[in-house]
Amino acid sequence: MGKIYLNQSSLRLKLVTGVDITGASVTQIKYKKPDGETTGTFTATVEDAGAGSIYYDFADDELDQAGNWLFWAFITFSDGRSAPGEPVRVTVYEEGY
Repeated sequence: MGKIYLNQSSLRLKLVTGVDITGASVTQIKYKKPDGETTGTFTATVEDAGAGSIYYDFADDELDQAGNWLFWAFITFSDGRSAPGEPVRVTVYEEGY
């Protein structure tokens, strides 16, 4: 993967849980911004339920802080069980670096 830049769009974040998520009622990608305080959630699309892969396509201005972001999958199953995935660190650069 090449570098990711501040406010970049036309970008897809894909996470693979390695767990079958067939029957999941909610698939999300949670995040913590580089400021260490701001957190949030993106609604993810299931790419391959058997492999547990999900993705999110970024829109303009969503990657609004340069630095290290943390992203992790969060799956809720139809029976109410939920499970977080392992976090992934992604560095977002200022344009020109």
